[in-house]
Amino acid sequence: MDTDVTLLETLMRGAGAIAAYAAVGLVLMIVGFYVIDWATPGKLSEVIRTQRNPNATLLTTSALGAIGLIVAASIWASGGRLTEGLAATAVFGLVGIVVQTVAMLVFDKIVGVSVRDLVKEQELQPGARLLAVTHLAIGLITAVAVI
Repeated sequence: MDTDVTLLETLMRGAGAIAAYAAVGLVLMIVGFYVIDWATPGKLSEVIRTQRNPNATLLTTSALGAIGLIVAASIWASGGRLTEGLAATAVFGLVGIVVQTVAMLVFDKIVGVSVRDLVKEQELQPGARLLAVTHLAIGLITAVAVI
């Protein structure tokens, strides 16, 4: 009987940890979405949903995928320490969002690939692909740095 209680306690603790990490990850993804929204003209959800803009969609999905990589790496690196892991996930996720935003601004100034111009185009543009890969690369770099 004790084994069942211990197993149940273990499962409940694990389920609580999963829910906590998922909540932090969701908050980071929402923050990331609104940062991208800030960097693009118009309301991003409208640009994606109503205008069905492939450039805005690609940039948004790649940024959110990169945040997911950072969250996953933070969980992996936590080593089962929930409080420290949640704090690290939040901090590293925010750092990843900031770095991605800076990268978009740098590409705009140095390379001349403007997010604002891309989301005005209705056909998928090479610059959107370049920025999408940049998002994922920064997310991967940040994730590996966390580990």
